[in-house]
Amino acid sequence: MTVELVRGQNHPLPDTRLEIRVSAGHPVVAGATLGDEGGTVLGVEWIAHPGSPSLPGVEVSQQAAADHRLAVDLEAVPAAVHRLSVLLALPVGVGGPTRFGAVAAPFVAVTGLDGTEIASYTITGLDRECAVVALELYRRQGAWKVRAMGQGYEGGLAAMLGDQGLERPADLAASILEAVARGLARSVSAPPPRVPETERVRHSAPTSAAEPMAGVDPAHTVPVTPPPPPLPSTPQPTPQPPHASAGGGGGPISYAHPGRRAAAPEPQQGPPVPVAGDAGGWSMDERLYNQVWGMFEDLARTTAAYRSACDFAESRLDKELDSVLSDPRSRIGGAGDAAREAARAKHDELTARAQEVLDRDLAQLAAESEVVEPALPAAYARWDNPVWHAYRVPMEAPMALRLGDLHLPERTDLRIPMLVRLPLERGLWVDSGRGHSEAAGLLDEAELRRLALDTAVAHAARLLAVYPPGEFTVHVIDPAGSGATALAPLVTAGVLAGPPAAGAAGVTAVLAQLTERVDLVQMALRAGAPDALPPGMDTAEQLLIVHDFPHGFDDRAVTQLRYLADEGPAVGVHLLMVADREDASAYGPVLDPLWRSLMRITPVPDDHLADPWVGHAWTYEPPLFPPGSRVLHQVLAQVAEARRQWSR
Repeated sequence: MTVELVRGQNHPLPDTRLEIRVSAGHPVVAGATLGDEGGTVLGVEWIAHPGSPSLPGVEVSQQAAADHRLAVDLEAVPAAVHRLSVLLALPVGVGGPTRFGAVAAPFVAVTGLDGTEIASYTITGLDRECAVVALELYRRQGAWKVRAMGQGYEGGLAAMLGDQGLERPADLAASILEAVARGLARSVSAPPPRVPETERVRHSAPTSAAEPMAGVDPAHTVPVTPPPPPLPSTPQPTPQPPHASAGGGGGPISYAHPGRRAAAPEPQQGPPVPVAGDAGGWSMDERLYNQVWGMFEDLARTTAAYRSACDFAESRLDKELDSVLSDPRSRIGGAGDAAREAARAKHDELTARAQEVLDRDLAQLAAESEVVEPALPAAYARWDNPVWHAYRVPMEAPMALRLGDLHLPERTDLRIPMLVRLPLERGLWVDSGRGHSEAAGLLDEAELRRLALDTAVAHAARLLAVYPPGEFTVHVIDPAGSGATALAPLVTAGVLAGPPAAGAAGVTAVLAQLTERVDLVQMALRAGAPDALPPGMDTAEQLLIVHDFPHGFDDRAVTQLRYLADEGPAVGVHLLMVADREDASAYGPVLDPLWRSLMRITPVPDDHLADPWVGHAWTYEPPLFPPGSRVLHQVLAQVAEARRQWSR
């Protein structure tokens, strides 16, 4: 399963013996550094480079090349190593490019020993940088992950090594580049460039010495030198007469099999037609997941480009107007007015051009969304998708789950599915407070709390629907019993582990049960015996819905809840909180880590999801059932029936 990373994104590594493949399209120097927990490289002996290509657990190429394969064995690196950084740099003094912005973006991929690609990253956004930290493999809680870095350095290899804490980085960089230069001097020169197909056809067409080819000036023709004879020691195949062209005359020779001639493809008019599943992946679900992620990135980038162009047009207009006003001569007569009109016309031209590009890209994304949305499986689909009418309980869990939709103000009707990977890495918090949302400000407090619990029930129902029977269990804490109406579909269908826990005693019992489960699973994993769990213990993923927090919680219960939020996801225990942060303000900063550990979602549209890479604030829209629809009851009924069949 391949994951295409973006800058800053990480992904777990399933193996410790890996290969890192680099494809740059032009010669680059590849190296690696080993760092401690803080990322500091303690000495030159922790650097693998062409002059010293081997370290415990990592081996790099011995010279600059367009393609590299770095061998990595994470079990063999020293115990003090917590970070392995993959470095790329342009060789100096060899007549090649001097900055990454002048060449194609480098591509790096982490693969298994069998060549199966685990994660890949295209290093975009580089300009004057001539060295870059491409990837970082880091150890977290005993497991290794890969993070896409893309951190470039205009100061080159010396600046990059100095940033990692090395002493005298300039001398070290000079020695590395000297080793690279020696390797290039020993290397075999590249073969001459291949003659383009059109040139080969032109030279193969017979022409008379006295009669030049049509359209070619004889004074500018280049004589073709015949190739040298083959070496005597090289066996040569017996020449075979080529097939003549279909016309039998003096046209170019066709080497195509006569029975496999295909008609020339029709030239495509307009933008490409979108196709569902048009992305990499082993299965259709994975291809759709990657395609949705690509749509999200495309929308983010084209909107960022549009906003940047508009900002540039505004700044240019301000600068030109300031220039006009700063010249006293332009304040009198028509020269100033003409200059101002010209500046505004240029501004309008720039913004119109940016709007035209944005409209084109948004139209293409909208066309792709119209094709992709109906093809999504149940785990990725909206509740109004017809796929739910043919729903059957799956036999395996999907790779991701839809939590709602995302959109930007440039086109609010273009909604991108918000997909999160399963199992959940963080708990969820449905915020029942007003916050800064305009939509929440139009509702009274009781209606907002009801919508928040309805949203939590929708998420719980989807989680129950996408897991196989017996692999997902839901618990509910409702201390005051105020959520009975919203929780009725779950209770009536019989898909809960038990009745919603009410009162302080119910809260204590459920939290104690789940806390004990986390402790037991953690001890089994630390002991290396994950199967050594007590008989009869429910090994399914656990979801705890907490309604109306902090009512019914004492200090001990709050501590247990924080423990579940921090330690639970790693062992299959997840939180789904329905709460208003203001209700828990009496606890002060004690609960700040709890709120930060949960993913905040809202029961009404709200633009609270920040995208730090492009600076967007995405508007989140919760999943809603169609008015009057019975899809929730039908899905839960099938889940309950599948569970009864499975437990027999």
